[in-house]
Amino acid sequence: MEPNTNAQLKLENQMCFPLYACARKVVNLYTPHFKPLGITYTQYIVFLVLWEKDGISVGELCRKLYLDSGTVTPLLKKMEEHGFIQRRRSAADERVVTVTLTEKGRALQQQAAHIPEKVGPCVHLTPEEAGMLYGLLYKVLDNL
Repeated sequence: MEPNTNAQLKLENQMCFPLYACARKVVNLYTPHFKPLGITYTQYIVFLVLWEKDGISVGELCRKLYLDSGTVTPLLKKMEEHGFIQRRRSAADERVVTVTLTEKGRALQQQAAHIPEKVGPCVHLTPEEAGMLYGLLYKVLDNL
């Protein structure tokens, strides 16, 4: 097999790779903190949205998380089976499903409150670097 001489196809020249690898490593930092709570990273980000604004539609949740309904719907079903949330069809428009936290889902917020302070220092960025990275990542997301 001939070596890859096409510069744009070298791994070291792919912006997607460090984004992907960092995302995986950061999610792995969270995992030990989720195990005692019985949740996954994706469920955690759903909780973050609901703890901020309970009673939102599945569509709004999908937009906030940059996920499609095909990903979110099975996730919500599992969360409902575990008693964390309730899903209800809107009386005004049956196409709209609203997601609300149960008491168990609200109580999980206290149990998860320590997670950001445990994981944040593992990233080893100054506050200025973290702010720049945050801004750049959202710039990329908003332009895709």
